[in-house]
Amino acid sequence: MLRMDDGAVAAAMFTTNQFAAAPVHISRDHLRNSCGYASVLIVNSGCANAATGPHGYADAQTIGDYVAQECGCAPDAVLMNSTGIIGKRLPMTNIQKVIAPLAQQCVPGSAEPFARAIMTTDTRLKMSTRLVASGVTSGAGTTRTTQATANTTQNPAHSKQIRVTGVAKGAGMIHPNMATMIAVIATDAALEPHELNAMLRVAVEQSFHRISIDGDTSTNDSVFAFASAQRGAAADHGELQRAFCEVARELARMIVCDGEGFTRAFEVRVRGAASATDALDVAKTVATSMLVRCAITGGDPNWGRMLAAAGRSGTRLNPERVCLRVGELVLFHNGQPADIRKDIAQAEFCKPNVIVEFDLGQGDHDDFFISSGLTQEYVKLNSEYST
Repeated sequence: MLRMDDGAVAAAMFTTNQFAAAPVHISRDHLRNSCGYASVLIVNSGCANAATGPHGYADAQTIGDYVAQECGCAPDAVLMNSTGIIGKRLPMTNIQKVIAPLAQQCVPGSAEPFARAIMTTDTRLKMSTRLVASGVTSGAGTTRTTQATANTTQNPAHSKQIRVTGVAKGAGMIHPNMATMIAVIATDAALEPHELNAMLRVAVEQSFHRISIDGDTSTNDSVFAFASAQRGAAADHGELQRAFCEVARELARMIVCDGEGFTRAFEVRVRGAASATDALDVAKTVATSMLVRCAITGGDPNWGRMLAAAGRSGTRLNPERVCLRVGELVLFHNGQPADIRKDIAQAEFCKPNVIVEFDLGQGDHDDFFISSGLTQEYVKLNSEYST
């Protein structure tokens, strides 16, 4: 549970899955009814409360009412979500008896307890923080804090700095238009609802919509944002937006690097595209190709499959202009393979983070997409997920 006793400006982006879970529908309604304000976010793990019909919806509403009563806020000020197995109802007795203790335990301080509580098949904590000077002019920059110690407590040494802190969970069912992931980005800056909503959408587009682990989008995916105005002043919007984007991208990469059965990350960078759409289409097609991901898993420098994936992306390409690199190593250019020894190329494909770059030679647009290898451990875990 995250609690904001004085209330906060709130925004969220939710799954586009047509079987969206009951808490997703309720959170959407509450945000609309409150005109972008919230006091509490409550999340349970182990049960998604999706595909549970009217009973599941009633269960979620009951939880929201209990939370509102214990926290002394209006029901519409409660946002919620669930994560876990689809098609099972919530263990209401177990949940209801812990709401009061949770409400009492919520004190200002580290977001780590919340980040740990929402973990499911995650193997590590996912947190990120940036600091932005309060009331600065554009160009002042952001300060990064160590992920392992990131928290929501203000350091006296940074009393004039605004904090942006994010936490997330997710290790499977990850794909653009959200994924089985729940993320929260909070700031103590002063923002209006429309400003926070705009910042969140830009950050999500540049982060959570640029990752895929298995091509599946879940029923519960959500990213929440809160602005408490505790600093009493707004930061420069450009720098605050940058901080939001950096936090979101760091969380997104953490999700990929904690994918079920993870061995190595795989980032496709595309530049020289004729349009923004072309850049994203090529990056996404190559990064999500099953054959390419199998090659990445095995450290196999089968770069021809990358070219083939780019060639079926729907983007019009001129093979004579395309240059393909892995790391700093050129693999293909001028319409033909580079003269590179296989063992040297293989060493690049065996690194923990494989960076592949396409230069399409057609314009000045660029984009990226991050994925991972597809391992036997991933198959094993997901073949036994509900048992």
